[in-house]
Amino acid sequence: MKTLPKLFENNRAWAASVIAEDPDFFPNLSQQQNPEYLWIGCSDSRVPANQVVGLAPGEVFVHRNIANVVTHTDINCLSVLEYAVNVLQVKHVIVCGHYGCGGVMAALQDHHLGLIDNWLCHVRDVRRNHEKQLVAVEDETERTNRLCELNVIEQVRNVCATTIVQGCWEKGNPLAVHGWIYGIEDGLLRDLDVTITEQVDVAEAYRIATRK
Repeated sequence: MKTLPKLFENNRAWAASVIAEDPDFFPNLSQQQNPEYLWIGCSDSRVPANQVVGLAPGEVFVHRNIANVVTHTDINCLSVLEYAVNVLQVKHVIVCGHYGCGGVMAALQDHHLGLIDNWLCHVRDVRRNHEKQLVAVEDETERTNRLCELNVIEQVRNVCATTIVQGCWEKGNPLAVHGWIYGIEDGLLRDLDVTITEQVDVAEAYRIATRK
């Protein structure tokens, strides 16, 4: 029980299947990490970054936390962002939320879950910023899903406001920040039309994306 033998069996079977298809896969993978994408997503176990975009290990650099939040005091997230942008030199930062997010739902309904309530204050701020729009949505599921979308859009703006991304753009380096959302019920990604490639685009892209 302590060693979880089934998971090790699964690992051996997976590694064997990869080698059978490409004997050089792991030797090549061990020599470099050169992804073009940083994925900032939710910790939800139903949203595996590589799989939903059909990319292999090594092609996506990943950071995940509850409700895909980006704050300027989260050194973990900022360290990942800095490494991705300045060392790996990714070309795209993708903030991806998902419909039916439990963290967003808890923030919308003011559920008290303990320590996580402190983290979800960031999502509650998004709710307050868009209270009028959310109250106008009568269906509870649709209201939750709209807050999931708005939360992604807010986090895209937060990514763009970091000194890391600002510095990248000031140097003239190409970097695009995208806001996407994933539907667990159908397995499909949706573009929230909030792709930003330079500082001057931030305000207008945010205004258009939050208008509904």
